Amino acid sequence: MATTKFVLNETSYFGKGAREVLTEEIKKRGFKKVLLVTDKALIEAGVTKKVEDELTKAKIKYDIYSEIKPNPTIKNVLDGVEACTKSKADLIVAVGGGSSIDTAKGISIVMTNPDRKDIKSLNGLSNTENKGMPLIALPTTAGTAAEVTINYVITDEDRKIKMVCVDPNDIPIIAIVDTELMESMPKSLAAATGLDALTHAVEGYITKSHNLMSDMFHMQAIKLIFQNLPQAVNEKNPDAIEKMGYAQYIAGMGFSNVGLGIVHSMAHQLGAVYDTPHGIANAMLLPTVMRFNGENPETAQRFREILCEIGRPDAKDLSDQDVINTFVWMISELSKSVGVTQKITDYGAKEEDFETLAEKAMEDPCKPGNPREVTKEQFVELFKLASM
Repeated sequence: MATTKFVLNETSYFGKGAREVLTEEIKKRGFKKVLLVTDKALIEAGVTKKVEDELTKAKIKYDIYSEIKPNPTIKNVLDGVEACTKSKADLIVAVGGGSSIDTAKGISIVMTNPDRKDIKSLNGLSNTENKGMPLIALPTTAGTAAEVTINYVITDEDRKIKMVCVDPNDIPIIAIVDTELMESMPKSLAAATGLDALTHAVEGYITKSHNLMSDMFHMQAIKLIFQNLPQAVNEKNPDAIEKMGYAQYIAGMGFSNVGLGIVHSMAHQLGAVYDTPHGIANAMLLPTVMRFNGENPETAQRFREILCEIGRPDAKDLSDQDVINTFVWMISELSKSVGVTQKITDYGAKEEDFETLAEKAMEDPCKPGNPREVTKEQFVELFKLASM
């Protein structure tokens, strides 16, 4: 039997107001100066201030770096490295969604591995020598699970590709999942990030490398998301928001260790070329790609297992085709229930670009994990189907 390797972060805190442990951890570990990595929207919304107040109260010095795009770029990381060096900080604290935490991971890695300052060499499976500069992550969205994964995604604007950097040296030393920081998310962002978490869980459950440990995490995440996403988005139900905070983190524990599939291979291209928000890109592509993957009998059986756990125990007696149809329908209905009904063309995707998008998707690091092999021509067809 092959050895299964699982990498998780060192310490995590959960619950409303959990950010209060931040300064205690900083002092206990002997850190003196913080670079607070966040984005301007969170500063304007007063979310970052909730963390700043904790630092101020504890008399911990900090500087802020907030030059971050929704799909963070090489320049964002390099500017952050410059800000970190100038600050003389010995700890990075990231407050935000995947964009802020991914940027912070890139800064963290380059600070201790200056030979990787080109950033491009970090793409794919990385072989950096040194652990990144210490990083504490406080997510404000319930979706990317960047606070617990070994992945981060940076856009190379020159080549119009999203680089998926996979590196155990980037994992935050502490994750603080404070659902109070998630409550101010606009409905559209809560929906997009929640469906991003669902994509992580579903792709992780069917990926080639799935195992007993990852199955446990992904199935629990799928159940929590189907049960709680509509209330978290539409009603701002505090209990549902808390459950979504757990769900996206649990999904991250799984997929960080077994990889994803071609929903992400395609979504990365939409983000790189059209700046499509990542969660929305996943949500638009998920039903189409799951129908394609379901044609693999083993994957159809995995769908059957999921259906039996999310309120369709009758799935055990359904044909494979009915299982596929039912699962895809349930995903689509969940998306509709939180207001995500768009096609990829609504976000600027053009049919004349599909060949190029398909070529780039073929090179994406998430593609090898997909349970079904896919050709460039099939990618083109999948982009077409997702635009109908």
